Amino acid sequence: MIYPRDMRGYGQNPPKANWPNKAKIAIQIVLNYEEGGENCVLHGDPMSEAFLSEIVGAANWQNQRHANMESIYEYGARAGFWRLHRLFTKMSIPLTIYGVATALARSPEQVAAMQEADWEIASHGYKWIEYKDYTRESELADIQKAVDIHKAVTGSAPRGWYTGRSSINTIDLVSELGICDYISDVYSDDLPYWRHHAGRDQLIVPYTLDANDMRFATPQGFNTGDHFYNYLKDSFDALYREGEEGTPKMMSIGLHCRLIGRPGRIEGLRRFLEYAAEHSDVWFAKRIDIAEHWAREHPASSQIHTPSRMSKDEFVSTFGGIYEHSPWVAKKAYDFCIGTANDTAMGLNFALRTQFRLASRDERLAVLVAHPDLAGKLAKANLLTKESTSEQASAGLDNLTQGEKNTFETLNTSYVEKFGFPFIIAVKDYTKEQILEQFHARINNDLETEFATACKMVERIAELRIHALMEPK
Repeated sequence: MIYPRDMRGYGQNPPKANWPNKAKIAIQIVLNYEEGGENCVLHGDPMSEAFLSEIVGAANWQNQRHANMESIYEYGARAGFWRLHRLFTKMSIPLTIYGVATALARSPEQVAAMQEADWEIASHGYKWIEYKDYTRESELADIQKAVDIHKAVTGSAPRGWYTGRSSINTIDLVSELGICDYISDVYSDDLPYWRHHAGRDQLIVPYTLDANDMRFATPQGFNTGDHFYNYLKDSFDALYREGEEGTPKMMSIGLHCRLIGRPGRIEGLRRFLEYAAEHSDVWFAKRIDIAEHWAREHPASSQIHTPSRMSKDEFVSTFGGIYEHSPWVAKKAYDFCIGTANDTAMGLNFALRTQFRLASRDERLAVLVAHPDLAGKLAKANLLTKESTSEQASAGLDNLTQGEKNTFETLNTSYVEKFGFPFIIAVKDYTKEQILEQFHARINNDLETEFATACKMVERIAELRIHALMEPK
């Protein structure tokens, strides 16, 4: 089966971000504008809001308005937004707005101020509600309504998307519509990356829940502006250091008008912005700026063979010959689990090798027996697989003297009589002379030692074949 989660990412060697002007870090700040789009009976919802407010642990009031909750959200629109607007415009730091469509529609002055400041307005969905239990059809209908309202309110379609309280279908649905340059409903990396779905590559620009003022409204979160400042500072310092060491990253910061917009919290944010601005080589960017940069610098890959995108038949057809005449190894690997972690040569080798090692002794013996003799009868009759033909030729075994042929034939016969399977060696790792030395040495092993050695050689041959297939020169 195909495992849909990506547990590998960029692995040990992430790409060089190449931020503009050789910046060591890209800082991307999001201001969530949700006020007026939250759960409320007035909005046609069956209950009041209970999420991200001063009332930690609040409960939804069924079929009732919640006066306290409504007024907390109103504070974000009435006071918090403008306090943040003054801070960011005075410091000339660009923002991305995650705008809930129905909230934007109820806030004409705020939208005008966002646009006058040249802030990006990305979509934060139709309403600030939970989508985990929605059907695909119902959620898609709300996505389309969000786009329509966003166009009407801002004058253009959103180029970025973040639902936030999303379902397992959200990213797929937005990707399938093909309406956005990027989607941010993930928290899985410090760099953008491409996600392939439904025949197209969608850029993902990850967001954050840790460097996020939402933790002022959750247990074990931030209690003071100093807490927020120190967390942002430590995050910045770690990422800035990585940038100095040659692997620049992106630092996302999440803000909410009704949370960080309170006077007792905003000074912690101000101190951080001043601290970050004092450093050289810092790029304050809108999310769309980062998306455009990444698309230019790191376009979607056109990898020749991508295991996680293959059907079982395609996978077995492509990789079934890696283990000599033993497509069952590839079948078992696919049935066990193939994911994006197996899209590299190392990852694919790991998957196939694991199944070979898990196989019974008889199954592994069958793989050994399937290998041809070195410079033997099959080679003479041109009946080797194309992989074996190439491998034996690489060591010069297709161009032996008569004396060398006689030596190989004698050794092959003695070896098979003793062990019951042909002599196997990763010929690409050895010269013809070294192969003969190994032959003479290994024929003296006991059965268990030689069986284990032959299995290791089978694994090495498979590894070399995978690299040749996945990483052609």
